[in-house]
Amino acid sequence: MITPQCRPLLIGSFPGRSHEESVRAICAVTPDFPSWPQLPIYPQEGMIEQFLEGFPGIAHGNGKSWIDSAAADFDEQLLAFFEDYIHCLEDPAALDSSRFAFSEETGRGLTALLAHCRTLPKTPIALKGQLTGPVTFCTTVVDERGRAIFYNETLRDAAIKMLTMKARHQARLMRGISDKVLIFQDEPGLSGFGSSAFITITKDDAQQAIGEVSAAIHEEGGLCGVHVCANTEWPLLLAADVDVLSYDAFSYFDRLVLYKDELTAFIRRGGLLATGIIPTAPELVDQVSAADIRKKWFDQCQALAGLGFDREQILAQSFITPSCGMGSLSEAQAAKVLALLGEVAAAARQG
Repeated sequence: MITPQCRPLLIGSFPGRSHEESVRAICAVTPDFPSWPQLPIYPQEGMIEQFLEGFPGIAHGNGKSWIDSAAADFDEQLLAFFEDYIHCLEDPAALDSSRFAFSEETGRGLTALLAHCRTLPKTPIALKGQLTGPVTFCTTVVDERGRAIFYNETLRDAAIKMLTMKARHQARLMRGISDKVLIFQDEPGLSGFGSSAFITITKDDAQQAIGEVSAAIHEEGGLCGVHVCANTEWPLLLAADVDVLSYDAFSYFDRLVLYKDELTAFIRRGGLLATGIIPTAPELVDQVSAADIRKKWFDQCQALAGLGFDREQILAQSFITPSCGMGSLSEAQAAKVLALLGEVAAAARQG
């Protein structure tokens, strides 16, 4: 297990054109837990596009992608997909050259991180990767009728299995640098859980999907996190098979602590908190100061201690993070977030 001890960590998306320059900026602030950047300026690094590659039946048109399950050869494509999946499970060495590996276009952030880390005089404690979580992925990708593939059991199963392989691929590459890896499932879609849009998706459905990806990460020797950047049904995640809960503490801490029993159980079993105390909404970035955020952080620590924990335990089991990715920020705003992250994390470690 990892002891974060309030070290800084990032979420994923990052403003910039150069993956190499982005990695250097990230590593300067998060040397112990560096992560690979997703640069939204490149369409192939979008939240869905980056992880859709390799799926059977992909069709494109009018700037959109969907799964054409009515195509004449779709059954053959689907069969080939599952055969490749089984082959990679039986022969892990085949994964690097499989449909599940990042291509040169989609994997530039990860490639840049690995190359940079090989030049460092000190090996990071752990490397951090990410992928779009299965609930968000399967409720965003649609079939030829415009219906989310989550509601097609075969397509949902295929999508979850594809994401498990993309998680395994990352984990194996990163373990070439450090024995410890973190992989987050980014699940912004869970902010709509329980709404009319997702009324037929049950808690068990969501936990099973997240749990299958988590199990693959654990089998590769990694720790699994789930990131939600808005409010959600927190007991669903606190009871899921995850090691790290990443949340927007700047805006939603008061919602999370409503679930005292579930949060207490999560922390007692060793669960880690990736505390998104640095805001990433552009209007908030321009307003906040390090002093404001430090006060908010220590007030929240006091509230968590009120659940029956020593302050030292809360500090030991917490990362300090931005509330979400920084892909929507200007480069100047992102630089401010990184500066705030470094300053607040240092203050938190000093207690």
